[in-house]
Amino acid sequence: MSSLVERIESDLKTAMKSRDQETLGTLRLLKSDIQYEMTKSGAKELSDADTESVIKRAVKKRQESIVDLDKAGRTDESDLEKRAIEKLKSYLPEEMSEAAIAKEIDAVISANPDETNFGKLMGQVMGRLKGKNADGALVRSLLQNKIGN
Repeated sequence: MSSLVERIESDLKTAMKSRDQETLGTLRLLKSDIQYEMTKSGAKELSDADTESVIKRAVKKRQESIVDLDKAGRTDESDLEKRAIEKLKSYLPEEMSEAAIAKEIDAVISANPDETNFGKLMGQVMGRLKGKNADGALVRSLLQNKIGN
């Protein structure tokens, strides 16, 4: 079993013992997502990288929920989702800084000075940032600013 999954299960047990319902619900859903991914892929266990991608998907789902909840005026549930995202992010490695992402974008642009197709540049940048925990939305906005789209 990967160390990340073990850490999640350990935290789940701690939340059960301390009767922390908010953390317990968040971690149970995460464990369910991990179990689903294992079943879907047919693997006996997930690597840390696969587990991180499951956590990132869970964070993204919750961020989309926050937008919908805010539109509906349900700020109490929106705050609950925000706290859940913070708990989930604690299992992810540190996100890349804006400056580090900009540096990678500059490197890709300087390697391809004639390229103006946003999609191709974005693909190359994301290829260089794969596994480095960079926020795709931030990369997109920085790249758009750099090439003027």
